[in-house]
Amino acid sequence: MYNLNKAMVEGNLTRDPEMKALPSGSNVTSFSIATNRRFKDKDGVQQEEVDFHNITVFGKQAESVNTYLTKGSSAYVEGRLQTRSWEKDGVKQYRTEIIADRVQFGAKPTESKVAGTDVAYPAPEADEAIPF
Repeated sequence: MYNLNKAMVEGNLTRDPEMKALPSGSNVTSFSIATNRRFKDKDGVQQEEVDFHNITVFGKQAESVNTYLTKGSSAYVEGRLQTRSWEKDGVKQYRTEIIADRVQFGAKPTESKVAGTDVAYPAPEADEAIPF
């Protein structure tokens, strides 16, 4: 039997990345991404939901993310889900995050406009593919 743990998200950073050095000397960077989902409810009214995903990336890629991405930047992340737990004040806490294998940078917010105009690209519909 084969098990699969794969996560793929594309969205915008909700905060600037934070990089720390591990005791081993390797770097780790954490950030979060917001993803939007549009759908029509049972009454046919357009709705939108936002989910927030915690991302952790290690090594050279952690340095690149910290250098080139900022709050509002677009990014595509592939990785695996991992849930950590700890106890705080006698209460067990949990955090599920994506441990990134790959981070692909999207267009900078100012680059998402049509060159020479103030017209921004329209947001894709829920069933449209998002090119990278």
